[in-house]
Amino acid sequence: MKKLLQNNSFVYFTLAAVFLLITAAAIAMEMFYFLALPYVFLIVWMAIKSLDKLVFLIIFMVPISVPLSEFVEAPINMFMPTEPLLAGLLLLFIILIPTKKLIVKEIIYHPVTIASMILMVWMLVTTITSTMPLVSIKFFAMRLWFLIVFYYLIAMIVKTQKDIQNFIWLYAVPMVIVIVYALVRHMTYGIFDSKIAHWASNPFYKDHTIYGATLAFYVPPLFIMAIKKNQSLLLRLFTGGLFTIFVIALIFSYSRAAWLSVIGAGMLYLVLRLRINWKYILSVSLILILTLVFSWNNIMLKLEQNRQESSVENIGEHVKSVTNIRNDASNLERINRWASAFRMFDEKPLLGFGPGTYMFQYAPYQMSYEKTIISTNAGDMGNAHSEYFGPLSEQGLPGMLTYLALITTVLIIGIKRFYKIKDPSLKNYMAAAILGLTTYYLHAFLNNFLDTDKISVPFWGFTAIIVAIDLYEKGFVKNEEASSKTQNQIG
Repeated sequence: MKKLLQNNSFVYFTLAAVFLLITAAAIAMEMFYFLALPYVFLIVWMAIKSLDKLVFLIIFMVPISVPLSEFVEAPINMFMPTEPLLAGLLLLFIILIPTKKLIVKEIIYHPVTIASMILMVWMLVTTITSTMPLVSIKFFAMRLWFLIVFYYLIAMIVKTQKDIQNFIWLYAVPMVIVIVYALVRHMTYGIFDSKIAHWASNPFYKDHTIYGATLAFYVPPLFIMAIKKNQSLLLRLFTGGLFTIFVIALIFSYSRAAWLSVIGAGMLYLVLRLRINWKYILSVSLILILTLVFSWNNIMLKLEQNRQESSVENIGEHVKSVTNIRNDASNLERINRWASAFRMFDEKPLLGFGPGTYMFQYAPYQMSYEKTIISTNAGDMGNAHSEYFGPLSEQGLPGMLTYLALITTVLIIGIKRFYKIKDPSLKNYMAAAILGLTTYYLHAFLNNFLDTDKISVPFWGFTAIIVAIDLYEKGFVKNEEASSKTQNQIG
């Protein structure tokens, strides 16, 4: 019997037979929910035997996952099948903690991890003091499984440059399915109509803002991979094709914030490549900030004179409308949300109203003279429209500061390490991660999507890649097998 159990073929055939029996029994008894059991067993087996493959499988499914509400009415909506898998992985992670199989001290004590843990600890504190405990508990749990799976586990399983390449492709390739779907729908109703872009990517991405943010996230990494010299022509053509598709999709997403974020990342790319001294950058930044502060009234007067509204058919006019704070409904509504967030912060400056509560609490803090034609009191039309001001209202000043501390830590470590890396290929991957993250750091001033797996994958995944490369460059080897096979290492 022991020999049989050691025989992989016997085990696989036995499992297959059990799966078939469960399926047959479920159909015979019309208990169709039991049809999911074989897949549950398969996922549990993968989690135990090959955790990295399960994590990569989840990443592959994220772009094409859809809300449960598309199929059935349920009290809790979630993206299927990814969020249940993430919840299961979080549970498995907690169960395996005592075994120390998933404990990598070098990752745990890394400055980025410490910054992430401080952010989560404060989020837990404000969850305890929340005005809506159930909402905050769900929000905290969701952020926790995003952090553990997309940051910690990816930092742990990324051992080679091929792993980094696969991480990018595993999201970018299925994203092409969404792009084709969105562009076909868009062309059906008018490709130059920006209003169609608002829902063309639904149900995969709820609107053009998160769709555009995702596209922007992957444009710099795909560009970096397309121009890499030490790869085959076929590979460069493939990556170049993906880059072109993403750029076209980004243009027709009509997401102004996404466009601007890519421009910002492009400027940082020039800084990295030209090796501009950071003292000069700091001096210029300080001058710009002081100019902005002392010229604020004049700038606001100029912006109010811009009456160019978001155009339906003219991309140039659509770009010009970015600075229109006089009569562009989208821009004015964003200001309304920010003002509401600041009033909420003014009432609860230390602990805030609780994680995830903004959309349910901000209505009374709106002023009638700031409301727009798209304002609502229903709590069903989004959040604070800022990854910075949202935490300010929900978790107080420490909530915003912990987020700022995280991104500052990531950028400092990433850029410092980028300048020290000797391997050109590894340098490219570090640049890809930094620039991808930069698009969202900039976009986050105008929108916030970290409560979704769609954006959490690249946000935490690229952060994990920066940590993995940093640890490798410091001489850390993740396991004995990798230690003896240097060709498999990141470098």
